[in-house]
Amino acid sequence: MQDTEHDDQAPVSKTRRKREMQALRNLGEELLSFDGKALQKLGLPDKLLEALHTATRIKSHGARRRQLQYIGKLMRQVDTAPIEAAVHARQHQETTHTREFHLLEKLREALITGGDAALVTVLKHFPRADRQRLRKLARQAGKENVDNQPPKASRALFRYLRELQEDSDVME
Repeated sequence: MQDTEHDDQAPVSKTRRKREMQALRNLGEELLSFDGKALQKLGLPDKLLEALHTATRIKSHGARRRQLQYIGKLMRQVDTAPIEAAVHARQHQETTHTREFHLLEKLREALITGGDAALVTVLKHFPRADRQRLRKLARQAGKENVDNQPPKASRALFRYLRELQEDSDVME
């Protein structure tokens, strides 16, 4: 009989190992965007934290590339699942924040240009909004656009919409 145990554990190809090492370097590079407190929360070894801190100070392209390779080497000894989860959560948070920001900009522009028809849409998003305040700010912002004045009311309208959004997030 042949030994089937060894057949199941085929050696990992060199290409696959290189891809895994590149993935670790990329993950280490993502960690460079985290601040010190966020890195501390991940519970990384001191040697890896020190390497990450050093990499942030390096300006030379070649030296930075070598430092990232070193970080990738250190990452081989660390469980990367919590790190990947933290990076994914951060990316998701940034995407969500950007999407919400764009929605508020669209609502503001609709209020300024669309009048009462857009007010109904905004009130569907934020039922607790003060209708009169929205109408007043939109009217002032529209007047500022026509008169080529600084967008003071437009900014105030955006701030009010953001407050409404934050209040609705707290309520959920």
